[in-house]
Amino acid sequence: MKEKLSKLSQKQAFWPVVIFLVILLFNGIASGGDFFKLSIVEGHLYGRIIDIFRNGSKLMLLAAGMTMVLATGGTDISVGSVMAISGAIACSIVNGNILPFLNGNVAAAIFLSVLAGVACGFWNGFLVAKVKIQPIVATMILLVAGRGIAQLVTNGKIVTITSDAYYFINGGYVLGLPFPMFIVIFLVGLLLLFVGKTSFGLSLESVGCNPKASKFAGIKVDRMLLAIYTISGAFAAVAGLIESSGIKGADCNNAGLNIELDAILAVAIGGTNLMGGRFSIPASIAGALIVQSITTTVLALGVPAAYIRVLKAVLIIVICLSQSREFKALLVASKEAKKRKAVGE
Repeated sequence: MKEKLSKLSQKQAFWPVVIFLVILLFNGIASGGDFFKLSIVEGHLYGRIIDIFRNGSKLMLLAAGMTMVLATGGTDISVGSVMAISGAIACSIVNGNILPFLNGNVAAAIFLSVLAGVACGFWNGFLVAKVKIQPIVATMILLVAGRGIAQLVTNGKIVTITSDAYYFINGGYVLGLPFPMFIVIFLVGLLLLFVGKTSFGLSLESVGCNPKASKFAGIKVDRMLLAIYTISGAFAAVAGLIESSGIKGADCNNAGLNIELDAILAVAIGGTNLMGGRFSIPASIAGALIVQSITTTVLALGVPAAYIRVLKAVLIIVICLSQSREFKALLVASKEAKKRKAVGE
């Protein structure tokens, strides 16, 4: 039993999952058990735990894509703007403001929005892989220009929609559970199969550890970077659909605003080295749930929302220290000094 627990604790996703469960337990104790209460209304499950998974669906998708980007030693700070572009295109099509010959077809709106996300991701990948621009600078271009593109699509207005079919993306239920949960399970499941059952995952980790050596080993580094940033863009587009469906419209100024920072934080909590190399998508998903559960906890306890940013800042400090070799060496040296002092006494 101890050996199994020891092996399990060595998994990268183990501690993020434990932390998430501890946060849930704290909520349950603080609320007197009300936090875990679930109610069924018209066959649909409602409760704070359900809210965490529904509201965290966007962040989980972004964290999954961001994990692979960070595993290469890069970053993608444009995902929030891609969400704005995706929502703007989808809502404008459904509302008939653009491409009126589609008659507000929801399926076409979804397809073209995701295609736009793919194009955005490919653009980022092209700048990083082919033009050799630093990832943070390359994606900053779209971070700045993306919301302008979304504003052009909507003519600078907030586009509202009344389509029940489009609203189902966020507000629908399947088997009593929110539909966004099934979107996450499907897309992340596909990604895990692709990364785990092919050589892509090992090649990705190799590129993150040493891109030059990977190139000499025959790995097409440029193609891999193009694929990774494209996937990140596609996942961001789907997250944009979920967000715009939830508010029944496209708000280009606020859609996905600063969410890229939460995505990076979620991946960091999951233990992925921000300098590239080892990564774990399930651990990043757990990290996303931790970030969302912290937000839910603060709001549920009636604490001002401003404290959420403070808690996230503390988390960032802890993560940076945990990944610092100098800090770890300092801790080891401190322990050895205490042992020597104890022996001397």
